[in-house]
Amino acid sequence: MAVMKTMVLLVLALVPLHAESGGKLVAAARKQIGVTVSYDPAYVVLDYPNGDVPKDRGVCTDVVIRAARAGLSADLQKLVHEDMRGSFSAYPKQWGLTRPDRNIDHRRVPNLRAYFKRRGFELSMPEAGGIPDFQPGDIVTCTVPPNLPHVMIVSDRKTADGRPLVIHNIGGGAREEDALRSFPLTGHYRWK
Repeated sequence: MAVMKTMVLLVLALVPLHAESGGKLVAAARKQIGVTVSYDPAYVVLDYPNGDVPKDRGVCTDVVIRAARAGLSADLQKLVHEDMRGSFSAYPKQWGLTRPDRNIDHRRVPNLRAYFKRRGFELSMPEAGGIPDFQPGDIVTCTVPPNLPHVMIVSDRKTADGRPLVIHNIGGGAREEDALRSFPLTGHYRWK
């Protein structure tokens, strides 16, 4: 009974922490709207740490990277690179690399998924037809047909029927829209 009570108190203590970090992530992502106005997946040699492509362009991962950096003071370029250096075998091999590349690794959705899972950010996906408990600031991955991995940040704004909007760059720059159920979901993560 004492263990159960301690676990409940621990979970209740974490909820406000996510609400705060989730709100910061959303606010930082929203500030990219109108600034990042194009989708550009070009490989770019970046400064390290805190490297970034020009603010007017980027891909879906850049929305998450910039939001984490501005809202949470977390540099995913450095965090992913250091984790890959220490555990390269835990990351996807679909690009034929034999070692980490600090210019691009953090800008690839499968690598972010691996990093988030390794850090304990992964939440279980509901059974088919189930509705996940999305919180503002949650990070959601999906597959854009036919097989393009994509990542979005769950907004604190909702549709008239209560579905959360997302902030992402799926082409045309960063935007906030009703796209959470547009593609098959592949992952649900919450920053801790």
